[in-house]
Amino acid sequence: MDEFAFLLPLRLALGLAITAATAAVLVAGFFRRPRRRAFPAHGWLGFVALAGAEWMLFRGIEPVTTYFTPIVWSAYILIADAAVLALTNRSRLHDAPITLARMALLSIPLWLIFEAYNLRLGNWTYVGVPLGWPAALAGYGWSFATITPAIFETSDLVQALLPVVPIESWTIPRAAENAMMVCGAACLIVPLVIPRHIAAHLFVLVWLGFILLLDPLNRRLRLPSFLGDLSDGFARRFYGFLASGWICGWLWEFWNNWAHAKWHYTFPMFQQTKIFEMPAPGYFGFIPFALECFAMYVTAAWLAGWLKRVK
Repeated sequence: MDEFAFLLPLRLALGLAITAATAAVLVAGFFRRPRRRAFPAHGWLGFVALAGAEWMLFRGIEPVTTYFTPIVWSAYILIADAAVLALTNRSRLHDAPITLARMALLSIPLWLIFEAYNLRLGNWTYVGVPLGWPAALAGYGWSFATITPAIFETSDLVQALLPVVPIESWTIPRAAENAMMVCGAACLIVPLVIPRHIAAHLFVLVWLGFILLLDPLNRRLRLPSFLGDLSDGFARRFYGFLASGWICGWLWEFWNNWAHAKWHYTFPMFQQTKIFEMPAPGYFGFIPFALECFAMYVTAAWLAGWLKRVK
């Protein structure tokens, strides 16, 4: 039993306040920026789907209660994409729907890498998953397919809202890239080889490992990378993904808190500090996770032949 159960209402109120404030900043930013076109129809469809899913969830209407998470995230992706289109006259769904579909497809095996780590580290578990393999696979697959598109669409929205962010070009020695890749590989290997009871405390290494390993590699392959951006004096994408991790993290946990099919965090620390289901320090893990989503997608899309090198 949680000896700090009396703090649960306070922690819930704090989570609601932070989530609402995060959403309010996005909404206020959208209305402050000049728009290049009317808010598109697919965004209104997203709002209707989101509101309808919330209404049916709290009334226990199936199958929405079971598939609430992928429904609301699909709706959110439509809303974020529409907002980007209204602000910039360009968006992933509008200009490159096949690429967005491929991103959703790649999102499934990319997230399964983290699920494979979780089999050893045991940091989260799922409850309320649909019975029967077809329904369960549909729920998992649909949910996992929304992860990378949500991170990218949110980053697009943040970048559309950001003012010009001039920075000095970074000089990044090759030795520094080598060191990053060695550290990244170590972060990914250590949790697999040390005793499990110690490894369970070290999932943060997995959240850092792929970005350290893959972003320098992507730069060397002349693929999109944060290091390449920073060396060119371009920080907008980096800031966009940092903010995207924070935004999506709070929304994931907010909607998961009410869902019937959901995840619980079981890692052996900070359990008395939970806000929604996530222990409070865990929210900072979503920030590097968004950077990892970018780096992993770029590498995977290149390996699949869907992304070309810059000449």
